[in-house]
Amino acid sequence: MTQAAAAVVRRQIVVQAPIEKAFAVFTERFGDVKPAEHNLLAAPIAETVFEPRVGGHIYDRGVDGSLCRWARVLAYEPPQRLLFSWDIGPTWQLEPDPANTSEVEVRFVAEAPERTRVELEHRNLDRHGPGWQTVSDGVGHDAGWPLYLDRYAALVVQAG
Repeated sequence: MTQAAAAVVRRQIVVQAPIEKAFAVFTERFGDVKPAEHNLLAAPIAETVFEPRVGGHIYDRGVDGSLCRWARVLAYEPPQRLLFSWDIGPTWQLEPDPANTSEVEVRFVAEAPERTRVELEHRNLDRHGPGWQTVSDGVGHDAGWPLYLDRYAALVVQAG
């Protein structure tokens, strides 16, 4: 595998839902998609919030009121696409410099009126600098994006 190829992690899933619903479940229920144990705070997570607008954030709020803004919403185009930064570096700490962050693009493609393909691409992982492969390995591992997408698919089913 070339270094450039490893700097991108791609996953996809098909859900039985119209595109509008697929998009809404992903963004409105992101706190249920993200496992609570994926936590950079010193306290347990009370909630994970996805702010649905360009310039918004994805952040965790601890039970003690502390905040961890770990992503910035870069594009919000319901129901087809969203793009957010990944502001977590190779040591699994917040990365304050936007030049050293990667991007996650999620596309929603209607395959049929009641079926949507969700394509996730986590790219520019090499921007994290030395050790970026740790981020690639982590998000590409079964406990990374595959877990998030499995949890998401279960939520779509629950939403009926």
